[in-house]
Amino acid sequence: MVATALAATGEDSPLVAQAISAARSIDGFGVDVAATLSWCVEVGKSAPFIGYGRTRELWELLAATAAVDVAAARMLEPHLDALSILRQAASAFDHDSAFDKDNVCDGVGADAESTWGVFAAEGAAGKTLVARHSADGWRLNGTKPWCSLATHLTHALVTASVDGGRQMFAVNLRDAGVRPHAGPWVARGLQNVVSADVDFHDVPAIPVGDAGWYLQRPGFAWGGISVAACWWGAAAPLTDSLLGAAQSERADQVALVHLGTVDEAMWSARSVLVEAAGLIDDGGSAVIGERLLANRVRGTVFSAATRALSEADAALGPLPLVADERHARRIADLHLYLRQHHGVRDTERIGRALVEAAGESQ
Repeated sequence: MVATALAATGEDSPLVAQAISAARSIDGFGVDVAATLSWCVEVGKSAPFIGYGRTRELWELLAATAAVDVAAARMLEPHLDALSILRQAASAFDHDSAFDKDNVCDGVGADAESTWGVFAAEGAAGKTLVARHSADGWRLNGTKPWCSLATHLTHALVTASVDGGRQMFAVNLRDAGVRPHAGPWVARGLQNVVSADVDFHDVPAIPVGDAGWYLQRPGFAWGGISVAACWWGAAAPLTDSLLGAAQSERADQVALVHLGTVDEAMWSARSVLVEAAGLIDDGGSAVIGERLLANRVRGTVFSAATRALSEADAALGPLPLVADERHARRIADLHLYLRQHHGVRDTERIGRALVEAAGESQ
C-alpha cells in the first residue's frame, strides 16, 4: 500500500522511506498512541517545513503515513503543523530564523522531545477560551473544544479570545490548570484519537504571533492542504483493493469500471496536490490567493476520497467491512477524517472568491 502512495506522489524520498520503515517497526502503529507519538517526534526532527522548497516531500510523507495507518497521519499532521507555525512565527517576529523551539517556547518548557497539537476550533456558546495579560504574563481561562489527544500530548498551540480578536498561544498541557475531558468520544473511526474539551484554569501561556496573525498568515491555508494530503494517502490503498477485485476470476466489466473511476479521481487529486506544492514553494500561490488555492485543492481531494469510499463499498461489498480489520478501520477512519471538510461552505467560498476577483478586474 505504501508503494502505491509513494509511486503516485512522485519520486521516493529517503526521508519518507526511512520514516515509513520506522513506522512499520512499531507494534500497534496508529493504535498505540504513545509509541506513535514518539515516532512523530522523531519524524518531526527532520521533516520539511511547508513553504521552504520541500512542500511536495512533506505531503508525500503525510500521504505515505496515511496509507499505512490513517490514525497515525492524524497524529503526525498537527505535530508537524505546530512546528511549522512556530517556525513561521520566529521568522515573522524577528526571532531566530533557524528556529529553536527552546527559544520560542522556553516559558512553557518545550524541548525537542515535546509532542505538539494545534487546538484552534471554536465551539458553541459557553465554550470560550480567554487570554488575559497581567503582571505575571499571559494566562488562559475557559474551555477549548475539539482538542485531539490532549491527554497524551505535552504541549499545544491554542487559539484564545483577546481584545483584538483571536490570538495563538503555546501552552504546557501538563500544567496543573489544564484538565482534558475523556469524552464524549463514541467514534468508530479514529477511536484512539480522542478529540474532546479541555478546561484551562489560570494556565501560563506564551504568545505565538500577534492577535489575528494565526489566521492571516499564508501558512493557515497551506496547513489545510496538508490535511488533504492525508486524505489522499488514506484513500490511496482503496485503489489496491479495487485492483485485487478486478483481477479476480469472477470479475466482470463492472469491476473494471469501479477501478477506473477511482483511478481517474485519485490521479486528478494527486496532480492538484503536486501543482499546489510547486505554487507554494515558488510563490505562485500568493498570486492565485492562498485560501482560494486551499479550498480548490481540498475540494478536489475530498471529492476523490469520497468517490473512492463509495466505489469501494459498491465493488467490494460487505465482506471486507466485517472480515478485514485493517480495511474496516481504514474506511471508518477516513469517513470521520473527511468531516474536517466544510462541504458546500468551502465550495461557496470558491465561488465568492471568483466573483470578487471578477469585480476587481472590471
